[in-house]
This record gives sequence, structure tokens and C-alpha cells, in this order.
Amino acid sequence: MEPNPNPSATWSSRSAFLLATVGGAIGLGNLWRFPYIAGENGGGGFVLVYLGFVFALGLPIIAGEMLLGRRGRGSAVHSIASLIQSENASPWWRVIGWLSLIVPFVALSYYAVIAAWALDYLGLAVRNAFEGFDAGKSQTVFNQRMEQAFVQVLLHAAFVAMTVWVIAKGLNSGIERMAKIMMPALFGVILILVVYGMFSTGFVAALEFMFKPDFSELTYGSVLIALGQALFSLAVGVGLLITFAAYMPSDYSIPKSAAIICIGDTLAAMLAGLAIFPIVFANQLDPGSGPGLVFQTLPIAFGNMPGGHFIGVVFFLLLFFSAYTTAIGMLEPSVAWLEERWPGQRKLLARCAGVGVWLLGMGSVFSFNILADYSPLGFFGIEGTVFDTLDFAVANVFLPINALLIAVFVGWMLNRSTADQEFSSSSELWRIFWRFANRYVAPIAITIVLVDLLTGFSESF
Repeated sequence: MEPNPNPSATWSSRSAFLLATVGGAIGLGNLWRFPYIAGENGGGGFVLVYLGFVFALGLPIIAGEMLLGRRGRGSAVHSIASLIQSENASPWWRVIGWLSLIVPFVALSYYAVIAAWALDYLGLAVRNAFEGFDAGKSQTVFNQRMEQAFVQVLLHAAFVAMTVWVIAKGLNSGIERMAKIMMPALFGVILILVVYGMFSTGFVAALEFMFKPDFSELTYGSVLIALGQALFSLAVGVGLLITFAAYMPSDYSIPKSAAIICIGDTLAAMLAGLAIFPIVFANQLDPGSGPGLVFQTLPIAFGNMPGGHFIGVVFFLLLFFSAYTTAIGMLEPSVAWLEERWPGQRKLLARCAGVGVWLLGMGSVFSFNILADYSPLGFFGIEGTVFDTLDFAVANVFLPINALLIAVFVGWMLNRSTADQEFSSSSELWRIFWRFANRYVAPIAITIVLVDLLTGFSESF
């Protein structure tokens, strides 16, 4: 088992750790994915189920990931290997470490594509290019931007380079410093949008849509989607929490930190809804318009509403901020692992990892232009671009599998004394809840999602 090359690296303060970790969790899952998924699944009832999953399942699994990281004091691969040795567990459990390394690396390659769109549309918003948009014009502009392969490659490269720049500076000078700037800015920007929405004609409709449950709109499929969104939004199983917790001082409370992460992430998702849906309803747009809600539907509103130029700029700035803070947390697991093998070479290793992410992302960039008709799994009868395939595999297969493995490992493989040491300042009630949730509730719920996914997948043939 490799040693941790920099065991003295720790967060300078509890607030720095929480800002960076919450920032890593808050991303496009909150600002892009949550609003349109809530819209597609009826609003209020879906939101309540989502909140239940965040705190009943997300909270204990997050605490488990943080326990693994702080106990292992290294990259995800190192931490899991260390705990396997100390707990006398099967070497097979190393798969958690490798998934926590590979999944964020692959995910960042296509995640940066959406982030590049945010950069692109931020430029359009600054130029007031949305003025006079209708549905046809919005669709045409979106298609034209996607067809410019070279431009999208450069934007993708620019976003990855910005992420590498922060990671190369290390924990305190890079990740911490950026979190202290970006997180207040992110919440400041989103509050500007919410305040604007409060004075629009669509705010009451947005409140009713989000917080007045209509359970007749809620289906079994919606419940499963809510569980998947809770895991996706909280970055469960991505390796970010294990890696960041490796730098966590032993006097920080894991349960309190996990609760703050859940609250901060959920607050961002709720505020995103209160920022977006008033604009949607005030302009008679469709809240269930799917993934195109942000890049095709909202620009119509920005181009035709009072103050739309300013609000459009603020909105896409917010989208970029959220993508950026998450991307930093997605790249760190790979660089932390590389640095264990080549200590003292962080800048070079960060650049190498960034180049790898950028090259891998080319398939996703080209999925919207020169490879739009290419299905990598077409010979199996499975249609979908490179982007679609990676997104489906990561979000719907590997993230839930890793979350399941983490829950089972911390619930069944860790000695009770290990958890008791990490939760020494926590109540007995918390320990009972944490162990029960990870032993029974989370594995059963995630298994149901995976079985339903596989069943639906097999029926499609």
C-alpha cells in the first residue's frame, strides 16, 4: 500500500473545508438538471420525495465517505486500501477506490462539455444575442453553436485549463482560495435571480409548483428518479468527498459536516428552482421542457422580458460558477492519486490529468456535430452518442453502484469501534441511524433503482 505523500496537508479552517466541499457538490446537477427533472415529474411531490432521499440516504452515505477519507488519509484508492488492511476486509473492496477515481475523471470529460456551453452562452448573453428570440430562433442558434466543432473544442479546453490552474496550486493556495471566492459569489448571484423572480408575475406560480405537492403527478418512476437525482446532486460515489475528507482534521465533526453539505446543496437546488421557474411561468414557457430548459427555453425569456439582458448574463454566470466549483472537486481525486506515485510534481501531474480529461472529452464534444450519428454501442443495438453513453453509464450505473458498495462497506465491513472513534462526539441515536441506513435502507433503495434500470433496459431489446 502506497503512503500518503503529503500527510500534513489539511484544511486551514472548518469553513474552508465546508465551502470547498459544498462547492464540489453544488454543480450542474443543481442548476441544470434539478429544475428540468422537477418540471418533468410534477414539481412539489417530486421535490418532497427528493428532500426525503437527500437526508434519509444521502446524509448517512456522505458521512460514510467522509469517514473513509479521513480514516485513510490519502487518495480514494489509498484510503480504501488502508481500511481494507486495518479492517481485515477482502481485497475485492478495492473496487470502491478505483470507481471513486475513474468515475469523476470520465464524468469530468463530458461534464466539461456542458460547462463549455455555459461559457459560450455567457458570451452570447453579454452581447445581448438573445434579444427577440422565439422558439425557432433559439433552436437554430443552439444547433449552430453545437455544429461549430472547433469552437466547442476550444471552449472545452479553456474550461479544463481553468480547472487545472486551480488544482495545480494545491489544497490551500488553490482549492481553498477559489472556494472562498466562488461560493459566496455563487450564492450571491443566485439570490439576485431569486429576488428578481419575487417581483415577477410568475413567482406565486413557481412557489405552488415547487412546494404545493400534487401526488397525482408522482409515479413510481418519479420516485426512482428522485433517488437518483439525490445521489447525483450530492456527488455521492464520485470520490470528491473521500478525497477532500483525507485533508480533514480529526476534530471536525463528520455528522455536522455531512448535514451542512446536504443543507447547502439542497438550498442551492431549491433556490435554483425559485430563480428559474418564475421566469418560466412569467413567460408562459413549459417547465417540463427537458434538458433544453436552460440552453433553449430560458434564452427565449431572456430575449423578451424586462431586464432580460442583465438577468441572462447573471444566470449563465451562475451556471458557470456552479460547473467550475464541481469540476475542481472532480479533478482532485485523480491528481491526489497521481501525486502519491510522483510526490512533489503536482503542477505537472495536474496538467497531465487535464490533458487526459480534454482528450477523452473529444468524443463528447463531437457528439453534437461530426459524430452526431455515431453510436459507440450500436453493434449491441443500443442507440446513443458518445456523450449519451457516458452520461447514462456514469449517472445511472456506476454512481449508484459505487454508492451501494460504499454503503455496504461502511455498514457491514467496518468494525463498530472504527465508526465509534470517528463519531466519538456524536450521539448514540446518530450512530444507530447511520449504521441502520447504510446497512439496510440505502442498499435496498439503491438496489431497487438498479434492478428497475436493468429491467427497463432489457425490455428495450
